[in-house]
Amino acid sequence: MKLDILAFAAHPDDAELGCAGTIIAHVASGKEVGIVDLTRGELGTRGTPEIRAAEAEAASKILGLSVRENLDFADGFFLNDKEHQLKIVEKIRQYKPEIVLMNAIYDRHPDHGRGSQVVSDACFLAGLKMIETFGPDGEKQEAWRPTAVYHFIQDRYIKPDVVVDITPYWEQKVESIKAFKSQFFNPEDTSAHTYISSPEFMEFIEARAKEYGHAIGATYGEGFTVERLIGVKSLFDLL
Repeated sequence: MKLDILAFAAHPDDAELGCAGTIIAHVASGKEVGIVDLTRGELGTRGTPEIRAAEAEAASKILGLSVRENLDFADGFFLNDKEHQLKIVEKIRQYKPEIVLMNAIYDRHPDHGRGSQVVSDACFLAGLKMIETFGPDGEKQEAWRPTAVYHFIQDRYIKPDVVVDITPYWEQKVESIKAFKSQFFNPEDTSAHTYISSPEFMEFIEARAKEYGHAIGATYGEGFTVERLIGVKSLFDLL
């Protein structure tokens, strides 16, 4: 299966928080989109890896994903090294995405910035034909490098290089986030309180989306940073 967009996320729910609206918008336009979660979020205070896996499956249906996988990296302790890079290279070559989305370049959670860097490095390495990798059926994979990579923005404020209007898909984005019932505000849940389980956190997510939306004359937006300048053949491509 070839994907148009492949999002990598350090934890299940990172993609929902950072780029769900963009994913839904592109699925609605007929694009094939997938997510690869790097870890199972097993160090999280609330829920369990099994619960979060079920929640990720529910969220995937809301997003309309073509595929979702988990690489089982160690939550909190995975490294940007050859072993981890090659596992990501294998997924890039397997799905051959034109666009790769990934975690914020830096953030409150150290896994986010580290996840961002390991995926960014793997995107480059995936295009080097002298690096040998093999697919799930044991076949030798061809080199493949995404045309563009974008970093979604998470907890820390980062000035975006591009903002996607997600206004028509805002409610669906919120629904995908709330699929992770163990993680976010639920008045019936008596589990230990965490930074993201307060009602104020969801208000912050909406406020951020409104801020980015306002900047482009829309109601809701999602911001991304780029690693290289975006080029167009005509200024009208930007309208």
